[in-house]
Amino acid sequence: MDVIAATRALGKAIQEDERYKAYVKAKEANDNDAELQQLIGEFNLKRQNMQLEMSKEPEQQNKDKLQQMNKDLQESYEKVMGNANMANFAIVKSAVDQMLQEVNGIIGLCCDGEDPETCQPHSCGSDCSTCGGCH
Repeated sequence: MDVIAATRALGKAIQEDERYKAYVKAKEANDNDAELQQLIGEFNLKRQNMQLEMSKEPEQQNKDKLQQMNKDLQESYEKVMGNANMANFAIVKSAVDQMLQEVNGIIGLCCDGEDPETCQPHSCGSDCSTCGGCH
């Protein structure tokens, strides 16, 4: 089996994994949640307006307006993240992200000459006091 064929097989295995299936289901729930889509639209509009204000020259920026925009943006974000479908999506996406980090870690170790059957990627939080010395 060549590398591309093996990669396609890996892609198929990922799509058959329960974490990926939960991710797809949660994504569909988000896409079909009209209230959530409304909240996301409002958040994006507020973020764009804030970016426009921030793109002005510093002396032209209205600091009070920016402060209020930031507060409104944070409140909008909290509403989005408080939605049950979005909260579930964040959890299942985290599981898929963790799986992909592990897959990428194994691939990286193999490219460094490690044994594909036994290498274990380290999830480094950059705090070396909790680590076995992977660097």
